[in-house]
Amino acid sequence: MRVHFIAIGGSIMHNLAIALAKKGYIVSGSDDHIYEPSRTNLANAGLLPQLGWDPTHITADIDAVVLGMHANADNPELLKAQELGIRIYSYPEFVYEQAKEKTRVVIGGSHGKTTITSMIMHVLKSIGREFDYLVGAKLDEFEYMVRLTKDAPLMIIEGDEYLASTIDQRPKFHLYRPNIALISGVAWDHVNAFPTFENYVNQFRLFIKHIEPKGTLVYNKEDKTLQELVLEDRSKINKHGYRTPEYTINKGITYMHSHMGDIPLQVFGKHNLSNIAAAFTVCEWLGVTREAFFTAIRQFKGASRRLEYVASDNDSVVYQDFAHTPAKLKASIHALKEQFPGKALVAIIELHTYSSLNEAYLNEYKDTMHEAEYPAVFINQETLKQRNAEAISEDTLKKAFNQPNLVYFSRIENMKQYLNEMSPSGKNLLFMSSGNYGGINLVNFADKFLYK
Repeated sequence: MRVHFIAIGGSIMHNLAIALAKKGYIVSGSDDHIYEPSRTNLANAGLLPQLGWDPTHITADIDAVVLGMHANADNPELLKAQELGIRIYSYPEFVYEQAKEKTRVVIGGSHGKTTITSMIMHVLKSIGREFDYLVGAKLDEFEYMVRLTKDAPLMIIEGDEYLASTIDQRPKFHLYRPNIALISGVAWDHVNAFPTFENYVNQFRLFIKHIEPKGTLVYNKEDKTLQELVLEDRSKINKHGYRTPEYTINKGITYMHSHMGDIPLQVFGKHNLSNIAAAFTVCEWLGVTREAFFTAIRQFKGASRRLEYVASDNDSVVYQDFAHTPAKLKASIHALKEQFPGKALVAIIELHTYSSLNEAYLNEYKDTMHEAEYPAVFINQETLKQRNAEAISEDTLKKAFNQPNLVYFSRIENMKQYLNEMSPSGKNLLFMSSGNYGGINLVNFADKFLYK
């Protein structure tokens, strides 16, 4: 089978292309920009294309086109594929076609998706289970973010609620039709696609209805909005709620209470304990014993950029986190304060997404940084241009966050100077962003904070 990827440079798109090539498919692709690590990964797989869109890439012998979100509706290759009548898929639609004979486990929710997915993958790998997967971050234990094989009976899928492609405006997680689905929580996001909270919530209502008959929904019983969705649903499926387990922190190590005693963990924070409960419940439905799960989970070190250690000295520590939604921002700050009591926290959030740069949405961040002694916001001015967003003033941010001492950086040099002039004594530092702070090396920034 021959498959062509339009916008092959995306994080999932290029991993899917590589997975198909490993499966024996004939794969080609195109893009107008390809950044690292996509460039190196594609080059190593022999799939790196010349840059630019070219309709001559699209020929009648192509069996399928996979369209990435980066490609516009007037993309010349897309138009040629439509003219030739070639079957066009979004990547979730194509993944479903590859996995429709497998047991599909889809992890959804406004937060924690990547971590829960990676926890389940870690446990299954530790017990030798054969499975395919799609996960939204590069994990140390796995070479790629997508694996597709002919024989694996199971596929673990991180189910993003954002739109599938420029010509398919359905949320990605509606397309996987899970046998087992998980929802970690519902907190309004992606306001450019879902302009009201109710519209956003409805996507999860529909997700539940897309669970296969006699399938299973695993859900967070501590989320009020989610609880209401579950109670109103009349689908003929199993429903299994979970709660955050009890835990204690002793000498910087978090211990989860269980019937096997206190389990020492390499991750911390209440939201990570909730993620473990979610992963445990899914693994139970997959036949993993409690003993096997708890033995494996104590070795789990976390997913990339999910409360990830960056650097430290004897007195201070620096972490980075993918947090960008209000709920995750608040949870990540609380986790650092709980894990390191008595230490002041310098918390810097990059507002990067369409939602976070929308003034109408900014009020959702009210009081999310109140536990941080030194709250700060960074907005990359290039991001504002790319998002076609209006400039946001420091006063607007202070009012929205309800944080009079909040500091605003519109240039990375100002943030660098702020950290250079601050004494690290008695303080920890947390970077939070779904972007990359304009491409800076956070290790270097951490060193400038730690070592004066």
